[in-house]
Amino acid sequence: LDKGGINDFINTTLADESIYTDVDKLMKVGKAVRDKIMDTPFQPEFETELEAQWKRVSGGSDTFTFAVRSSATAEDLPDASFAGQQETYLNVMGYEDMKYKVHLVFASLFTDRAISYRHDRGFEHQKVQLCATCQKMVRSETGSAGVMFTLDTESGFTNVVFITSAFGLGETVVGGTVNPDEWYVFKPTLAEGKESIIARTMGSKMVKMVYKKAGGTELVDTSAKEQNSWSISDQEVTDLAVIAVKIEKHYGRPMDIEWARDGDDGKLYIVQARPETVASQKKVGVLEDYKMLQKGGSVLATGRAVGKRIGAGKVNILKSIDEMSAFEKGQVLVADMTDPDWEPIMKKASAIITNRGGRTCHAAIIARELGIPAIVGCGDATEKLAAGQEVTVSCCEGDTGNIYNGLLKFERTEQDLGVLPKVGMKIMMNVGNPESAFTFGQLPNDGIGLARLEFVINNAIGVHPKALLNYDILDAATKALIDPKMKGYGSPKEFYIQKITEGVATLAASVYPKRIIVRLSDFKSNEYKS
Repeated sequence: LDKGGINDFINTTLADESIYTDVDKLMKVGKAVRDKIMDTPFQPEFETELEAQWKRVSGGSDTFTFAVRSSATAEDLPDASFAGQQETYLNVMGYEDMKYKVHLVFASLFTDRAISYRHDRGFEHQKVQLCATCQKMVRSETGSAGVMFTLDTESGFTNVVFITSAFGLGETVVGGTVNPDEWYVFKPTLAEGKESIIARTMGSKMVKMVYKKAGGTELVDTSAKEQNSWSISDQEVTDLAVIAVKIEKHYGRPMDIEWARDGDDGKLYIVQARPETVASQKKVGVLEDYKMLQKGGSVLATGRAVGKRIGAGKVNILKSIDEMSAFEKGQVLVADMTDPDWEPIMKKASAIITNRGGRTCHAAIIARELGIPAIVGCGDATEKLAAGQEVTVSCCEGDTGNIYNGLLKFERTEQDLGVLPKVGMKIMMNVGNPESAFTFGQLPNDGIGLARLEFVINNAIGVHPKALLNYDILDAATKALIDPKMKGYGSPKEFYIQKITEGVATLAASVYPKRIIVRLSDFKSNEYKS
C-alpha cells in the first residue's frame, strides 16, 4: 500500500466519521478502498518471491491445492477476535489464481465489516497490517472439520474442551451455514487417560462444502446417512481434546482453535489457533445474572443459546446484507444465517436469531463480544416469526435458547462476591439440569447435595423410560416424536443409558473434585400424570 502510493487515499477516505453510522455509505466507501487496492499492482520483487515460493511448495503443479488465509497484526488479540473479518479462499490452484487470491486477501483488510469492527474496538486503520498465509489444503471435503474451544463458551467453565464438527470443509462451521455436532470433553479425566466425553449433541448438518473441479468450493446437500451420523468418532474427539489442551498450555490462556480431518490420510490437522476473547475476559468474582420474571408468552421457536443474556424488541427479518440499511437500533435481527459481514448492524440489535449456525461460528463469537444475546440453529425462525412482531429472546435458561411471544419482564443483576467469609458448614447445591451445571458450578459451593435423577431424565432425555422400553409397540405418531431425539444412538435403550450417563457426568464435572449426591428416581405417578 505504501509503495503503491495509496495509503493517503485510504486514510483520508476512512477519516470521515459519518461512514460509521450510515451503513450505505460504509458499503460505498469500503468498495472504493478495496477497488483501489485491486487496481494497484504488486511490486515486481514481491511477485518474483511469491512465484518462487509457490513453486517450492507446489512443485510447479497447477493441481496442487492451497488455502489462502489472512493474518493481521491486530487480529486475534486476547480481547478482540476479529473473527472472520478478513477473507479466506479455499481450493486455490495454479500460480495466477493464487496471486489473484492473495491480492483479494490484502484488499479484505478493508471489508465493510473489518472497517466497522476496528472503529468500534478502537483500532487505528493505519496501524493494522496483514499478511496472506498460503497453506496446503487439508482434504477435509471428504472428511470433517470444525472448531474447538478450551473452555465452555457460554459459562466460561474452564475444565472442559468444547468441540464442534461437520462433514466437509470447515467454512460451514465457522461461517454458520450448518448446525454442527457438539461434544464436551472433561480435562481432568482426559489427563488421566480415562473416558472423558461427558456430553454430546448431534447437529442437523444439512449441507457440506466441497471442492469444485475447476477450483473453488460449493455447497451440496448431505446424505440422510451423514445427517444421522456423528461426523467424527469418539477417539477423534478425544485426540482433538488432547491437542487442544497442549495448545492451551503452550499459550497459557484459553484458546479458539480451527481443525480439519483429511479424508485421504485420516489425520487431524490444526489450521488456526487464537485466544478466546469473551468468557476468559469476564471479571473474576463478579456474577452477572439475567432472569425471566414473566413466562406467560408462548415459545415461538428454540435454538442454541449464545450469551446467557435476554433481549427484547420488534422482529426485523432480513434476507441479505443488501437490506442492512432497513435495520433500526433496538430491533431483533432475524435471518437464515449471519456472517461477519453483518457486524455493522449486529451491534445495533437487541438480540440475534438465525435458522442456521452453531455456537462456535464467527457470528456467535462476534455476538458474545458485543454482549448481544443470540439464538442460532433455530431451523425455522424466519417462518415462525413475523416482521414487526414483539418478542423476548432468552439465552439465560440453559443451552437451549427460547424466543417468547411479546415483551416479557426480565431483570439483570450484577453482584460482586468480593471475599466471602467461611461458614461453619458445607453448603451444597440442588442442581438437576445438566445444561445449567457449568454456570452453577462456578458459584461458591461444596458440591451438589441433591441431583434428582428424574430432573436429569426430564431435561436431558425428554422421553419417559417406559416409552423407550416399549418402543417397538408404540404408534407411528409417538415414534415420530422420539426418533429425532435418538439420532446417533444405536437403540432406545442405548440412548437412555448414554444420556443418563452424560447428564450425571456433566453435573459431576461441574463441581469436580467435590462430591455429588444423586437421588434415584421413584417416578411417582402423580408427578408424571400429565
